[in-house]
Amino acid sequence: MEKIWLKSYPPGVPAEVDLDRFNSLSDLLAWIADRFPSQDAFSNQGSTLSWERLDTLARQFAAYLHKIGLRKGDRIAIMLPNLLQYPVGLFGALRAGCVVVNVNPQYTAQELQYQLNDSGASAILILDNFAHTLERVLDSTPVRHVITTRVADMLEFPRATLVNISVKRVRYTAPRWNISGAVTLAEALREGENVTPPDPKLGPEDTAFLQYTGGTTGMPKGAILTHRNLVANIEQTAAWVGGALVAGRETAVVPLPLYHIFALTVMLMFCRLGAHVVLITNPRDVPSLVRELKQIHFSALIGLNTLFDGLLNARDINTVDTSALKIAIAGGLALQRSVAERWQARFGVPIIEGYGLTEAAPIVCANPLNLQTYSGSIGLPLPSTDVALLDDEGDEVPLGEVGEICVRGPQVMKGYWNMPDETALAFTDDGWLRSGDMGYMMDDGYIKLVDSKKDVIVVSGYKVFPKEIEDVVALHPGVFEVAAIRAPDEQSDEAVKIVVVKRDPTLSAEQLIEHCKKNLPLSKVPKYVRFSSVPLPKSSIGKILRRVVMEDESQLAKTQQNASARKASR
Repeated sequence: MEKIWLKSYPPGVPAEVDLDRFNSLSDLLAWIADRFPSQDAFSNQGSTLSWERLDTLARQFAAYLHKIGLRKGDRIAIMLPNLLQYPVGLFGALRAGCVVVNVNPQYTAQELQYQLNDSGASAILILDNFAHTLERVLDSTPVRHVITTRVADMLEFPRATLVNISVKRVRYTAPRWNISGAVTLAEALREGENVTPPDPKLGPEDTAFLQYTGGTTGMPKGAILTHRNLVANIEQTAAWVGGALVAGRETAVVPLPLYHIFALTVMLMFCRLGAHVVLITNPRDVPSLVRELKQIHFSALIGLNTLFDGLLNARDINTVDTSALKIAIAGGLALQRSVAERWQARFGVPIIEGYGLTEAAPIVCANPLNLQTYSGSIGLPLPSTDVALLDDEGDEVPLGEVGEICVRGPQVMKGYWNMPDETALAFTDDGWLRSGDMGYMMDDGYIKLVDSKKDVIVVSGYKVFPKEIEDVVALHPGVFEVAAIRAPDEQSDEAVKIVVVKRDPTLSAEQLIEHCKKNLPLSKVPKYVRFSSVPLPKSSIGKILRRVVMEDESQLAKTQQNASARKASR
């Protein structure tokens, strides 16, 4: 296939990257520590680790894991929010040759049990706030070693003591638990201090992560991501942004949770460039996030559409110094035009939108950094990446026509853990990874994301994509957030319904319908409008869950029908 997108590449971005420079993430991390030993590596809540100190702690943790019997290929779960303990545990586990299983700290006991059993994790590093959840299921999992840590264990004295006391006694966010044989991370690091760290001789095809998908349409699947997958995506994204960032001179704010693959890979890319990474533990507390940003002279920021929107609406956002800001990167869910345009008007720096999926480690496409205005596209395929738009038969569709976005490249996973049938379904016969997302490619190589294949609404035989409707509705100043979903309809089987949270309490359904009629073809104008008094359900990274919205609406309709039936029978 012809790579027509290369003609739109910014100056200095190569068509291919060197995939053989580093054999593994461990090699890459050792190179970073050697190159930037005295540089600040990570900060959180006012405390900072240099690369030299982080490398020492990671080696100690690797030595401890080897001492307790973990070997190359053994799985270790990490169930932490964004704290300094995360990079220590992550880099230590990788140095030990272990496979990292990232776990959402908000998991229920049932969800945690499933992931630990499915991955076969033999150890877990967990924040003690969540240890009570682990306690409920531990005996029915293969986990043999439990390592715990408290929120402030890596902060400096006396702040560490004060924060831990606050969490334990004031906020009541660390419920009591009792796990026999559990050790603290501090104890583990002390035990590994005088032990020679392992040297597992990792290669590009060794597994680095079992990264679980969200599971919103079924049981979560563990994507097998190799060292080559992650190193390749780090090199690809570093080549994409490297011209705008100066190695060893940048400060990047990472509010998104590192257990999510987008935040994880972008964080590692910042590390590759020697940036100082500031971890935000609770980005949903927007006032606290703004206070944190006021203390940082930051040059890069990553986020989701919802996070950027939240910052724009924050009371004190105008007091944040953004004079050093060079790039703002959005991923995880589609960036809305209204948010992008408001952000650029306020800060003078565009939000660079990218696209990816867990199975591609995750970044596939990105807009160029010399973007001047919101493009409405997901950008161009990254170096060393092929993208094709395929129909249901696996044939490439013409430029400008909608097809499924399919990917080939060194960042694409090996397959799903212990799911050969699901793996086979994920790939075409000639090796393209099916994304499940619909889009089209323009003649300059830019790709427009239309929507998820599973969310398409069929109105009188025509395909309607929810994202297009949501983008239009979100442009109305009275709308805070919106989800477009399918609804049953007697005339056309399916109709468009929007569920809206108001920004303006006086907003009416009639006003929204008129707004849509001015900006959408009549076939795509919502037939039903419902205003929600509570925020729409979201994933752990803030992505609105349309399927959950649809299930909630269905249940609400049944409840209303039952109430009407009871009333009629009286």
